Amino acid sequence: MPHDRIADLDAHWRAANYLAAGQIYLLDNPLLTEPLRPEHIKPRLLGHWGTSPGLNLVHTHLNRLVREHDLDAMCVWGPGHGGPAVLANSWLDGSYSDTYPTIGRDADGMRRLFRQFSFPGGVPSHVAPETPGSIHEGGELGYSLSHAYGAAFDNPDLLVACVIGDGEAETGPLAGSWLSSRFLDPVHDGAVLPILHLNGYKIANPTVLARIPEDELDSLLRGHGHDPIHVTGDDPRSVHTAMADALDRALELITADQQAARTKGTRARTRRPMIVLRTPKGWTGPAEVDGVPVEGTWRAHQVPLSSVRENPDHLRQLEAWLRSYRPQELFDTDGRPTARVLACVPEGTRRLGANPHANGGLLTRDLPLPPLEHFGVPVDKPGAAVHEPTRVLGGLLARIMRDTAQRRDFRVVGPDETESNRLGALFEATGKAWQAGTLPTDEHLATDGRVMEVLSEHTCQGWLEGYHLTGRHGLFSCYEAFVHIVDSMVNQHIKWLKTSRTLPWRAPVPSLNYLLTSHVWRQDHNGFSHQDPGFVDHVLNKSPEVVRVYFPPDANTLLATADHVLRSRDCVNVVVAGKQPTFDWLSLDDARTHCARGAGIWEWAGTEDPAKGPEVVLACAGDVPTHEVLAAAQLLREHLPDLSVRVVNVVDMARLLPREEHPHGMTDPEYDALFTPDRPVVFAYHGYPWLIHRLAYRRTGHAQLHVRGYKESGTITTPFDMVVRNDLDRYRLVMDVIDRVPGLGVRAAAVRQAMADVRTRHHDWVRAHGLDLPEVADWTWTG
Repeated sequence: MPHDRIADLDAHWRAANYLAAGQIYLLDNPLLTEPLRPEHIKPRLLGHWGTSPGLNLVHTHLNRLVREHDLDAMCVWGPGHGGPAVLANSWLDGSYSDTYPTIGRDADGMRRLFRQFSFPGGVPSHVAPETPGSIHEGGELGYSLSHAYGAAFDNPDLLVACVIGDGEAETGPLAGSWLSSRFLDPVHDGAVLPILHLNGYKIANPTVLARIPEDELDSLLRGHGHDPIHVTGDDPRSVHTAMADALDRALELITADQQAARTKGTRARTRRPMIVLRTPKGWTGPAEVDGVPVEGTWRAHQVPLSSVRENPDHLRQLEAWLRSYRPQELFDTDGRPTARVLACVPEGTRRLGANPHANGGLLTRDLPLPPLEHFGVPVDKPGAAVHEPTRVLGGLLARIMRDTAQRRDFRVVGPDETESNRLGALFEATGKAWQAGTLPTDEHLATDGRVMEVLSEHTCQGWLEGYHLTGRHGLFSCYEAFVHIVDSMVNQHIKWLKTSRTLPWRAPVPSLNYLLTSHVWRQDHNGFSHQDPGFVDHVLNKSPEVVRVYFPPDANTLLATADHVLRSRDCVNVVVAGKQPTFDWLSLDDARTHCARGAGIWEWAGTEDPAKGPEVVLACAGDVPTHEVLAAAQLLREHLPDLSVRVVNVVDMARLLPREEHPHGMTDPEYDALFTPDRPVVFAYHGYPWLIHRLAYRRTGHAQLHVRGYKESGTITTPFDMVVRNDLDRYRLVMDVIDRVPGLGVRAAAVRQAMADVRTRHHDWVRAHGLDLPEVADWTWTG
């Protein structure tokens, strides 16, 4: 590479390093136009220096690659705590000032850039939604590579670079996401270029991949489907030359692979290029502080000089460090970057900080959702027929797959469970994405498939987050118990969405949608390990403007719910629905109305006397609880025909919250009208019962609320025995009504005794026959 071009790259890199360090330390005097004094220093020094020089190097060289080849490219910054580097580069290329006009690309803008970093009222120290060009929250490590692949899927012209920190590479989610290379279609997908940045240390310890022999590292990476290109050193000139050569070589290999696949149908390469970058941690920072080494050690991870205001030696050392970048050569007297600094920077939307894929709502198109009438099941009267709700949903999803075949902006992901979850109709419209070997016995594998299965919930989550954040639509289908594996990931994503909603420049993106099936009440064949309905508790703890939880009780309400969530934006939607045969309760029109209402009275199910109102409310949320409540209502109709019973079904759990706590919440008058302010409410709930109490604790009638749900009593057993073990069964619910309606305990004592006797008979029957009681197994709705 010519000397002048190396000098241009070095000037940009030095400018980015100067700006990164300045953000950590400086309140004022951004160009060092006067000697540095304590009052120029922030009172609290926060941020991460150690990874920033390496990130700046990558950003500098990606700029050159994009500009020379006019690439459509973005970068996912795995070491997101290196936020000052990404902010510095965004300010240098002008995308930061475009996004935040008050922070101009001049001396005053530089001062504002420095002051806001990790400062009250400012911006976080991590890469975050506030960072132009980012789709990756840097607070937790491990998600970068799966996000990068998610961004590349169905984006054939996009290059997604992904910097992976060597500490990040030790996490479970990152380790699993290396397998993503086996799912990337060179014809329909873009390219992912992993850049493994080995600077040797985490916050206090060495990193594994930086300490194993290079041949072992290469074998590991080759096994993951990559040919590593190494860039190593601490001499800027030689590293710049090697990094430029490495990126050119990687792009050449990527282009050759794509062209061969797209023009000749050749998929010969089994491994794709990646870069292994070894540079010192805290490179170009203080070599030594207070007599101990810093550069190239774990001590450079955060703030190398921590007592600058109080320690004159630290202040002098900081000034010498900042001046070593020769800022007078990098910025003119007005604080603007010089022509040399900007020589390799792309323009317009080619800038990494301005690529529209990193603001995916700008590219989002509405899904072509077909009329639900094509898929709804006929319901002449409640409970007359049964269907598998998720199988019915599968028909809708398959139609969406067909209708997006050309535009390719819809995917379904899950951990090896699409067929198990009764969504097999999808395979009539598309195959399962697969780029590895095949055998004659394989089914539905396809190089261009848009159903994605890998037995890693982390990877599925990361793929779908990257896909959504770049403007596309999807669904994550998962066993209910094991979606907990991504608790932390969904937490980070919800925080991202909450923040992005406050940023007017970020356009709304398609919601992240979960379908949780194979749920707690029908894991009787797998047992206790597969029985956990608590993901909704985790989600409903989060930002109310973002989270939604739905429990459709039958096939038509599942269709109506799916239609709603697939249209929504900037939310995390959790839909819990069974895959086993379930009674059809509502017609499609009634299901639409009920779902729009979120919670409502099923007049046909109760025996409410309009003149006196309900004496008791039987409420339910979830398909199995709904089934048991209706069976209980039928028993009450038979044994206590004069009892005025109201049946309420809840689809949208947020409806139970007060309106001021959630946009879907009910006002107190609405809640009281539905549940009454003073009558007993027996609530059969799908999950842990205390969630209902937490949602409704402020309501007038909370003292009258009694909730039945899952209470960690599970095993391999019969379906009905599961509800009996947890006191959610119809007989227990009838007993609860008798116990709680004033005056009913004495006059209905015989009925209560009969219900208890059935439960005892059930206990003996299932252990003798291995099947549920005939009156339970053969029960139908006759109301």
